[in-house]
Amino acid sequence: MTTALRRLRNYIDGEFRDAADGRTTEVVNPATGEAYATAPLSAAADVDAAMAAAEAAFPAWRDLIPAERQKVLLKIADRFEERAEELIAAESENCGKPVALVRSEEIPPMVDQIRFFAGAARMLEGRSAGEYMDGFTSIIRREPVGVCAQVAPWNYPMMMAVWKFAPALAAGNTVVIKPSDTTPASTVLIADIIGSVLDELGHSRGVFNVICGDRETGRLMVEHKVPAMASITGSVRAGMQVAESASKDLKRVHLELGGKAPVVVFEDTDIAKAVEDISVAGYFNAGQDCTAATRVLVHESIHDEFVAALAKAASETKTGAVDDEDVLYGPLNNANQLKQVKGFIERLPAHAKIEAGGEQVGEKGYFFAPTVVSGLKQDDEIVQHEVFGPVITVQSFSDEKQAVEWANGVEYALASSVWTKDHARAMRMSRSLDFGCVWINTHIPLVAEMPHGGFKKSGYGKDLSAYGFDDYTRIKHVMTSLDG
Repeated sequence: MTTALRRLRNYIDGEFRDAADGRTTEVVNPATGEAYATAPLSAAADVDAAMAAAEAAFPAWRDLIPAERQKVLLKIADRFEERAEELIAAESENCGKPVALVRSEEIPPMVDQIRFFAGAARMLEGRSAGEYMDGFTSIIRREPVGVCAQVAPWNYPMMMAVWKFAPALAAGNTVVIKPSDTTPASTVLIADIIGSVLDELGHSRGVFNVICGDRETGRLMVEHKVPAMASITGSVRAGMQVAESASKDLKRVHLELGGKAPVVVFEDTDIAKAVEDISVAGYFNAGQDCTAATRVLVHESIHDEFVAALAKAASETKTGAVDDEDVLYGPLNNANQLKQVKGFIERLPAHAKIEAGGEQVGEKGYFFAPTVVSGLKQDDEIVQHEVFGPVITVQSFSDEKQAVEWANGVEYALASSVWTKDHARAMRMSRSLDFGCVWINTHIPLVAEMPHGGFKKSGYGKDLSAYGFDDYTRIKHVMTSLDG
């Protein structure tokens, strides 16, 4: 006897719909490796319908005074709190994440971020009006860009959806968002929440639309003639494809891509404290975080002591079932990701040494042990490329110059951290590190008020903060003659 799979649906113009051609794909719980739902495999007709709904809803949403959009976002934040347990259950099933950690580490910041952008809705500031030519006054208008096509990733499906829809809606844009094909459940639930709020407050439910699907669905969204902007959080390859597709009609593009964060540990660091914080920042969410502390550069004078302490911390870190409150992280998100992480370990060069972990855990699901690899060189594959798993690599450096060279010596430039008691050194390093974020004596905290985004192959554009809000607006110059 088989259990019927739950049916997820697209959300278009306020209605839950199957794909127009009826195609579906199975959705797997990574903690069990078993399918629990089906989701639409959306094609061109579905994308057309969602874009038409967003386009039709845009003029009225754009023309609302900011205070009215703020009311909607504040109500959405309230509803997230009211329906938190539903969101937690959906995300845990989506990703195999420990329930307690979703409750403590994801729901509160998401609610806070929505409320931040609710406030930002009323801060559409421009430079002062003034006369820059005799007889004329110039003013600046800040306007929404239009319909936004947004593609969210599978590592934080709920939170990344918030990072996309909240600034877009606050600025007066309408949205069509696609979750990853492996994690659609929580985004479909978000559609139900937002749709009910829009309905209650008398706004078109076409302001927010969700379509499920695969890479081809995402391509159709980005290449569609309606959106004025495409935003994606994903791999470098996906970002390049989006940028290429969007270039055909010069859409705006907002890209948050991969990372390979260096964690530079100097000899004056409190080793016990650094190891404790770095291991959490490296293994949280199974290392499936673009900012994860997975590439440690440690001064040669404390290398052996640091590696021993880190390996011990790894051996004491637990992964496991969603209802186990003692685990730090759950499984990798899907079978392909498990295969990728295993591949990095299998291809390690002879000079590398696995200090802890290095293997799959359990007989079902996609769990991988917390892993430490030492003895690595700067040009090794596992140092240069994003693993996106619970694997921390360690290299030994001799001086500050070499630390900077190696830290910057990758194609990614999203986040980094420096560990030292020397304030001047910390300031020098923060200037020299070529990354969008530099943490000092900590790693991974984020706040709604500060920007998140990188350089180089980590993409461009900012999430969170007033800078992230700005990315969803356009600037118009208005000049008027004083002659009447």
